[in-house]
Amino acid sequence: MIPFRSPERPEHGGRLEAAARKWGIPRDQWLDLSTGINPVPYPIPEIPLEVWQRLPEPDDGLEEIIRHWAGAPADAVCLPVAGSQQAIMALPAVRKRVHGLGRVAVPIPGYREHGHAWQRAGFEVVGISAEQALADDLDWLASVDVMVWVNPNNPTGQVLMPERLLAWRERLERHGGWLVVDEAFIDGLPDHTLDPWAGSANLLILRSLGKFFGLAGIRAGAVLLERGLAKQFNHELGPWPVSGPTRYLMKRVLEDETWQAGALAKQQEASMRLSALLEQHGLGSLSGTLLFQTVQHSKAAEIADRLARCGILVRCFDAPQALRFGLPADEASWQRLADALSGIYICH
Repeated sequence: MIPFRSPERPEHGGRLEAAARKWGIPRDQWLDLSTGINPVPYPIPEIPLEVWQRLPEPDDGLEEIIRHWAGAPADAVCLPVAGSQQAIMALPAVRKRVHGLGRVAVPIPGYREHGHAWQRAGFEVVGISAEQALADDLDWLASVDVMVWVNPNNPTGQVLMPERLLAWRERLERHGGWLVVDEAFIDGLPDHTLDPWAGSANLLILRSLGKFFGLAGIRAGAVLLERGLAKQFNHELGPWPVSGPTRYLMKRVLEDETWQAGALAKQQEASMRLSALLEQHGLGSLSGTLLFQTVQHSKAAEIADRLARCGILVRCFDAPQALRFGLPADEASWQRLADALSGIYICH
């Protein structure tokens, strides 16, 4: 296992204000490819005035809509939350109240907010490498109380099959451990989701509407879990964890299967186009998801800086050194990225 170290506040993509100050380029002149969010979002409908005036209704049918969208069984609870981040921050408090402190494993590299939240709550946090996640020996699971996995992983794009994750769940259940699976980027990978097993003991699944639907700003997501844990989770979240306008929008975007099918096809095409473009300019050995491509490179920071001087913001990582590229939104953005890459001499 790998020691987990987290900064006081983990960094995220999309920090255009900071980029504008650092490179002296006005915010509206940036091409932001740093976030891994659908650049062509769901078209927001008009929200009735009543939705803004009334408190959210917990029995508005949203849970059943989430269940149908996710393909979760009838015995699973499908709790709406204000984005995956709200769930990530609430989980340590729920675990601590039910079982006390313990040891938590998170993927390294991976979405740092997971480890950060558990560590801040007083838990011991250790890292699991991509290689260990694929190992046949599962004895190491006996030494952890909570296993957090991001599937597909962000930023590596590594995907584990349900059979492996379910084997982890079974091992953890023997000593009261939890398996937490963050499926923020699972859209388009129906054979890899654990949603059909939602409601199983000690399994908690996080889903997000911010990535695939391109609606990060409304803070919308869901937690799929069994009823006993759902009561504890609701206790931690308190009343009205999701605003009325957000619930209204969640219901409409999750029921619009026609838009979802079209968005999936467009993202699949754009993902292949991005891979080809990066490989064409010397950034091969790619991994990623529908919404981003990640490439490891010894000069990642230098390349990110050169792109930033062209007003193109990408996400740069230092352990390992890597760049993450999101999808351009339109032809002008595609051409701008291609021109910038053509102007950078990339050597290995």
